[in-house]
Amino acid sequence: MSLIVATFGVLSFIAGVIAENKKPASGTVINGKGIVICKYPSDPTVVLGYLSIGFLALCTAFGYFSLFYPYKGKSVPQAALFRSTSFLVFFNIALGVTGLAATMLLWPTITEHFHHARNIHHNLETHCPTAKTGLLGGGAFLSLDSALFWLVALMLADNAREDYFEESGDKNASDEPIKGSV
Repeated sequence: MSLIVATFGVLSFIAGVIAENKKPASGTVINGKGIVICKYPSDPTVVLGYLSIGFLALCTAFGYFSLFYPYKGKSVPQAALFRSTSFLVFFNIALGVTGLAATMLLWPTITEHFHHARNIHHNLETHCPTAKTGLLGGGAFLSLDSALFWLVALMLADNAREDYFEESGDKNASDEPIKGSV
């Protein structure tokens, strides 16, 4: 699970950084009769932005799922996991950073999409803007940070599982094979 979380986190980061680097500075102004048409160069910014968001969503889903998945046939109550203060802190940080990354990836991607789709303006002073520079790159870095926090939370969940099994007197529970896997 940790490899899946890390892979999707890195893919989200790469797609976001490339989207930021490929984003044009502005569109080309074409003046018409009482309108301005903005022509934007063909670039993969919008597609890469949506891919980055998708990879972030997959990273988050697998990260969240891996925390509560019953390993080796033994499940641990969520309350036992959240008794660990460090797990609780890193779980909440992972959720917060994921939300911030999603916001910083969605905002410029949707804005850029709107600029490309709604390119006819009746304001003759329009200069054909693009999405705010730097947000996609910042979102990409936060996406990578999010994956790292999910991985730390996963390691802390493993520690909390071990503590739970030691407290419950089932010291070898994590060493028992899954029924039917032998």
